Amino acid sequence: MMSRVLGFIRDIMIAAVLGTGVAADAFFVAFRIPNLFRRIFAEGAFNNAFIPLFSRNLEGQGGEAARRFAEQAASVLIFTLLIFTALAEIFMPGLMYVMAWGFTDTPDKFDLAVLMTRITFPYLIFVSLLALYSGILNAFGRFAAAAFAPVLLNVVFIAALSMLIGRNVENSEEAAVVLAWAVSLAGLLQLLVVVFAARSVGMILGIRLPRLTRDVKRLVVLGIPGVLAGGITQINIIIGTLIATLQDGAVSWLYYADRLYQLPLGVVGIAIGVVLLPDLSRKFQEGNRAAAFESQNRSLEFSLILTLPAAVALFVVPVPIISVLFERGAFETGDTKATADALAAFALGLPAFVLIKVFSPGFFANEDTKTPMAFAGVGMIVNVICSLALFWWIGHVGIAIASSLAGWVNAVLLWWTLTRRGLFEFDGRLRRLALPLFISLLIMGLGLWGIYYVLEPWFSPGNSSTVRVAGLALLVTGGLILFGVAAQLTGAVNLTHLFRMIFRLSR
Repeated sequence: MMSRVLGFIRDIMIAAVLGTGVAADAFFVAFRIPNLFRRIFAEGAFNNAFIPLFSRNLEGQGGEAARRFAEQAASVLIFTLLIFTALAEIFMPGLMYVMAWGFTDTPDKFDLAVLMTRITFPYLIFVSLLALYSGILNAFGRFAAAAFAPVLLNVVFIAALSMLIGRNVENSEEAAVVLAWAVSLAGLLQLLVVVFAARSVGMILGIRLPRLTRDVKRLVVLGIPGVLAGGITQINIIIGTLIATLQDGAVSWLYYADRLYQLPLGVVGIAIGVVLLPDLSRKFQEGNRAAAFESQNRSLEFSLILTLPAAVALFVVPVPIISVLFERGAFETGDTKATADALAAFALGLPAFVLIKVFSPGFFANEDTKTPMAFAGVGMIVNVICSLALFWWIGHVGIAIASSLAGWVNAVLLWWTLTRRGLFEFDGRLRRLALPLFISLLIMGLGLWGIYYVLEPWFSPGNSSTVRVAGLALLVTGGLILFGVAAQLTGAVNLTHLFRMIFRLSR
């Protein structure tokens, strides 16, 4: 939550400093490219294959054997990333032709994107090692340090942006390059945090020459489908970015909208997925399916209760949210409308992305990385076809709609396969939740629309920031009260039980 709140502040400041112009589009591409490869090499493929194997070594052979395996895995990861990073730095213009082909019509934008991506690319190495150390800590049941690390990224960004504000560098190349350097610096600081935390569990890793031991070969075998799955997922993003570069400002509009819908996904969906994988790995290895089903159902219940209201709000009232958060400085009224349209489209897919985070660990815990890869491939095909078809009809919003459709296809396939294999089933408590939760969300959505209809004059660009912030505060508070009361009356949520559970989990 700290990371996402600071991320909001960061994005508000970026919108004020860079807006949606040439420098902003180039920076967002430069920031996105190392993050794309991070998700391929680290968070997706490597960690999903690494955690079950590390947990098995830890449980079966003890901490020293697990540490040796982690060192072997780290050596292969570092060796691979160093070569890949060196090649990327050398051939960056060619990579940019693939990732941002639309920039070729604007040579200044293209050259700036090449320069900044060269600056940001080492971030991939730092954050990939961060993912490895995070997997180790998660296997020990230590989640705080890895969860706190992203806070540092936002702290570094906010510091850099604070330095830029007031220097009359809005929408300039100078400001964008400063932020590019902030990315790599933040990656190094994030890595140092988890390395320090790993000392407390005796897991500081030594440097070894890369060797393909039996465990490493098993990691590679499990990881390759994850790399392909992660690659497929990132191809979706690459294609979306590539198409968006054909429309001025579209890269920035999609970025700001993506950051907003990522808030509930990051706070709830990703966090639950991170905790759920080592938990399911232990329970499936013990043969305790009943306990595994209980973890899956309660994770699904908890995540849906917290994310579905957010999805409804982002779909029903995206304009005032974007207006209050971003419309200042270089971010203008036209940008608000364009970003709000994309946000509403992304909101339709938010529940699907949360379901993917809950269902995927059921496969990874059973050392099956191929099935999620295949379903990611199906999602990619859906996304590519829909993006290409919809962009020429409704512009950048079509890319967001395509992303949501692909998410739902992926989620349904994961659920259907888990159920067919006997690795998941809805329990009675979750089934009984469906209708009351739907009624509560409907009441909240209609109520939000009515409140916004009354408060709409408050969000006029001519009003002061104080008035617009007060209007958004009333809108959010009204939505929360409506959902809380409706959920309590329909029996969808026992608020007392929910607050106790959140308090217990946070301790």
